[in-house]
Amino acid sequence: MNVDYPLGFSGLGRTRECSHDEHLRDLIEQVLFTSPGERVNRPTFGSGLLQLVFAPNSDTLAAATQLSVQAALQQWLGDLIEVRGVEVANPDSTLAVTVRYADRRTAEERVERFTLGGAP
Repeated sequence: MNVDYPLGFSGLGRTRECSHDEHLRDLIEQVLFTSPGERVNRPTFGSGLLQLVFAPNSDTLAAATQLSVQAALQQWLGDLIEVRGVEVANPDSTLAVTVRYADRRTAEERVERFTLGGAP
């Protein structure tokens, strides 16, 4: 059983569940959008992506974000996924992060896109 993130309840009043693929996406989202220091028992958990959103938008920001996201995903989810690539684009006032990974359980490759600011 995989608990859906963010935590919710099903129509039956039970904890909402999700598929394995959805669970992996939820875990990636948690790593991306958690700031280091935000979790008491895991002070280094997260990627610092949210702090970078307030920095001036530039190619340098995109490169720094790419490195920090890839390192955080490998550190925290390396036993569940193999990170095959992280691409960061910064069009206009948006920061778009695309994560290409393989599920270690099935070896199936997936691509997920996350955006901050602007339109999704």
